[in-house]
Amino acid sequence: MARDPGRRPGDGFGPDDTAPGANRSPVPEEARDAPGAQAPEAPSDERRLRRLLDAVVAISADLDTEAVLHHIVEAAADLVATRYGALGVLGENGAFADLITVGIDDPRLCAAMGLPQGHGVLRTLVADRRSLRVSELAVHPDAVGFPEGHPVMTTLLGVPLMVRDTVYGDLYLADKRDGTPFTDDDEALLTALASAASVSVENARLYEHLKHSVEHFQRSMLPTLPDLAPIEVQARYQPASHLPKLGGDWYDALPLPDGATGVVIGDVTGHDVEAAPLMGQIRNMLRALAHDRGGPPSLVVSKLDAALTMFGPPPVATLVFGRIEGGTEAGYTFRWTNAGHPPPLVVTTDGATRYLAPARHGIPVGIEPSVPRFDHVHPLPPGATLLLFTDGLVERRDEDIDVGLRALAEHASRLVRAPMDVLCDELMAGRGQKFDDDVALLALRLPGTAGS
Repeated sequence: MARDPGRRPGDGFGPDDTAPGANRSPVPEEARDAPGAQAPEAPSDERRLRRLLDAVVAISADLDTEAVLHHIVEAAADLVATRYGALGVLGENGAFADLITVGIDDPRLCAAMGLPQGHGVLRTLVADRRSLRVSELAVHPDAVGFPEGHPVMTTLLGVPLMVRDTVYGDLYLADKRDGTPFTDDDEALLTALASAASVSVENARLYEHLKHSVEHFQRSMLPTLPDLAPIEVQARYQPASHLPKLGGDWYDALPLPDGATGVVIGDVTGHDVEAAPLMGQIRNMLRALAHDRGGPPSLVVSKLDAALTMFGPPPVATLVFGRIEGGTEAGYTFRWTNAGHPPPLVVTTDGATRYLAPARHGIPVGIEPSVPRFDHVHPLPPGATLLLFTDGLVERRDEDIDVGLRALAEHASRLVRAPMDVLCDELMAGRGQKFDDDVALLALRLPGTAGS
């Protein structure tokens, strides 16, 4: 996990209870320290067990590493009723890579304390791989003191987080709210939570590795775009934000034998182990058919429909296949067919936008080869930008797709004079860059002068 650049080395609890959801005491600091102040009533064994089970369920339900870490330390401080709690996270090199805390409210102090170093009581937890209970921190032989400004802490209870001899970090608490020492029951409760938490941390890390592996595999199947000068071309791909599954989104652009430029955007139905390989097969078949005697886009996609019958059952995909023709004094023309896919967007140099969405759209490929395909033609003025994209760019849960289409058009209009790489990066970053589905984007910009 990334380290806050504002931290400096220390050996205390460190940041960061300012994160959303951080656990805070319901009793003000001055009230807790005031003479005669009453500490919250200690929970019964039954209530503790119920809260432990609730905490385990909450931790296990999330696969986001950072969220899991926050759940763990907040649950620990709540279960044992302590003023302070922290979870030190070890990196692959064995050094502390992050520190999640509860109980320190001053953000400036959190930023100043930094990460634990490779010495002191906290390192003992990792080195010994067993729980540690300290009744007086100031006199412990391994204590090295606290950073300047760190709250004074008296008692400590800590346990390592580990699975199959791999130590992921340590979880530790300080100073019970009622002022009593840590007990055997406290240690048993924290050990039980740490055992479940360790598995959740491991699962979250495996999940992150899986997401990266899936994304790498998906990207390796996408083409390297050729030089289509004088037409500029850029493409982007982004996997879904929360699903480590292979998707079937793809793009392609290629020079055709008759001098036209072929463009494709497509999406194979489903997210499973077969989607990405099927995407590669469909993309390669479409490339071959486009080169084989060419013809209008409708004919090429009809041939693809027939070719897909060799699969049993055939894969289903939506796509737009088109040809950018011309480049003479008359300018360029876009000729395309749509097989159940979101319509392309044209943005002219004055910022005007238009979705190419004629009434006669075709059905997705792989459904019924006998259903006719339709060709459509639209002029592309000098300097115009043509955007082809998959539905993940404009669809959001619980939101009509027309909202996303309008937002994309407005965003593209504002970026019409931006360089192509900036245009694509900004369109992908729009709306928070949180995608419910995979996203593929293909952008082509025509030269600014007809015939150039």
